[in-house]
Amino acid sequence: MVQTFSLQNKVILITGGYGHLGKAITESLVYHGAKVYVLGRNESKFNEAFKNNDRINSELFFSECDISDTISIQRSFKGIHNDNNRIDVLINNAVYSKGQSPEYMTDEEWFNGIDGTLGSAFRCIREIIPYFKTLGKGKIVNVSSMYGVVAPQFEIYDDFPAFLNPPHYGAAKAGVIQLTKYYASYLGHMGINVNAVTPGPFPSDNVQKNTGFVTELKKKTSLNRIGAPEDLAGTFVFLASDASNFITGQNIIVDGGWTAK
Repeated sequence: MVQTFSLQNKVILITGGYGHLGKAITESLVYHGAKVYVLGRNESKFNEAFKNNDRINSELFFSECDISDTISIQRSFKGIHNDNNRIDVLINNAVYSKGQSPEYMTDEEWFNGIDGTLGSAFRCIREIIPYFKTLGKGKIVNVSSMYGVVAPQFEIYDDFPAFLNPPHYGAAKAGVIQLTKYYASYLGHMGINVNAVTPGPFPSDNVQKNTGFVTELKKKTSLNRIGAPEDLAGTFVFLASDASNFITGQNIIVDGGWTAK
């Protein structure tokens, strides 16, 4: 039978599912039939993000979860599993970070950014494995970045230093890609798929207010535009669906051709 993009009867967890990109991903997953749990620390932000979308409210839920805290992750996963008797997909999208300067970043800022991007993904992967082993299958989708693949082009930031990409971000996002390959290899014989999605230039609404910076970003892509959140969401639907059952250990880059130039 031909595999489809339907997510009917799938229980999907996404960390950071109410932010700029997470919101579009979450909505698309629900539209394709999934029951989605957004894991985060701020239920009021979750409610605000989805307050005007009655279509998805019946299949969208919030679960309190702090990705810096193993016990919090365990509590969230256990509660969701108890309510559904299954978890099908985990999307590691949330991050936290401190610091920006390539020259003056402190040790504490460095370790915080590495942990918030790479350590948090590791913790969530580790804690989801028992549920997927019990089910006999499962899918993990990690979110990397184009700066985990290539270095920043620093001339873009000469006139816009406030947007400078910090050194620990790309280092950790490169680690996410390797972590993806590691666990794809380790978990494959258990029927568990692990893939990564690497977004390119998807500036937030606030960043887009700076038209000069956005113009510089556009020039670096092959399509001469920045990405809209909806441009990214379909990749997550694909990787969560049965259409991707024979895909694992891969990094799908969604960057408008930035890293191809």
